[in-house]
Amino acid sequence: MTHAATLFDGTLLTDPHAGYAHLRTACPVVRTTTPDGAPVWLVTRYEDVRAGLADPRLSLSKSTATSSGTHGASMPSALDAHLLNMDPPDHTRVRRLVAPAFTARSVARLRPEIERRTAQLLDRFHGGSADVMRDFATPLALTVICDVLGIAEEDRRDFRTWTDALRSPAPDAALASRRALKDMHGYLVGLIAGKRARPGDDLLTQMLSAHEDGDRLTEPELVALAFLLLFAGYDNSANLVGNAVLALLTHEEALGALRSGGLAVGRVVDEVMRWNSPSMLASRRFAREDLDIGGVRIAAGERIWMSLVSANRDPQQFDDPGRFDPARHDAGRPEGGHLGFGHGIHYCLGSALARLEAGIAVEALVRRFPSLRAADPEAAVTWCESFRNRGPLELPVSW
Repeated sequence: MTHAATLFDGTLLTDPHAGYAHLRTACPVVRTTTPDGAPVWLVTRYEDVRAGLADPRLSLSKSTATSSGTHGASMPSALDAHLLNMDPPDHTRVRRLVAPAFTARSVARLRPEIERRTAQLLDRFHGGSADVMRDFATPLALTVICDVLGIAEEDRRDFRTWTDALRSPAPDAALASRRALKDMHGYLVGLIAGKRARPGDDLLTQMLSAHEDGDRLTEPELVALAFLLLFAGYDNSANLVGNAVLALLTHEEALGALRSGGLAVGRVVDEVMRWNSPSMLASRRFAREDLDIGGVRIAAGERIWMSLVSANRDPQQFDDPGRFDPARHDAGRPEGGHLGFGHGIHYCLGSALARLEAGIAVEALVRRFPSLRAADPEAAVTWCESFRNRGPLELPVSW
């Protein structure tokens, strides 16, 4: 597991927690290559990951990179100018303009609509069986983010097609991905133009009107932000719901406590973000200068990935980290808590929305179906084939 040729092979994809446990002990900062051939340093210990996420010497801007993989330039620049590719002062300026729309208070106003959409999907559960991912988590995530951004119902099928193309692990998926990116860019440009002409009660309209001291988001910034929110809000939210339901179905005590009201759903969501986060890696960084991480020298311009999923299972930080325990006291605290939503100035802008959506979905599902259980408790889970994202491809249940 310590060699570049095997770091991202099927073994790590199948059981990342075991693979990262080995790396934390054997080589906590290891040099390897990504599947598309880019050299990268992988950081796995909690202390190093948390420090790295807040280290101003690590840049998110590609302009500081000295190398890239075979697909390094595949993302159109028009979709690339978003917060996860920005450093201060650009990042500070853009985040300041959009942050008010993502506060816990602002997001709380979405609760009635998310509850309504959740109930609509659960109303379709008939016959005593369903697939949580296909029938609930995925359509809910798509519906909520499209509702939030003000995307018309008739356009959502196209968006689902585009995101499926972008998520595909198939070796020949590059061409379809480029087409999807081009189509998505064209759609978003038109969508924003439509919001300018006909403002609505949605997040895109809010971002269009956001200003401070005469400053506003530029057109490229709006398009790139909309793309980031759509893609990240859809994929990660679906996987968070799926991971949470799977965790509860395999931990009957926690499931019973949630149903009885003895366990708050927010604790479940936070523990899932630690124990089996849908985001395996933080956004890649590039060293601005020669520096040391975990006693390893990294040269200026080199690419760095910090493993959130590894940091969140580090026994130096969490007691019995492989145990799913929503009642634990060391996961959700502000200092030293889990890193599922990141840390520092790039802490996930959509964390309040993700928590709200997952909490509503999980609680509604387990309360609507008191006898909910895995359709085949002995069946192995098939996970999405990705070293970046973690979520079940299917989650058959019965009641």
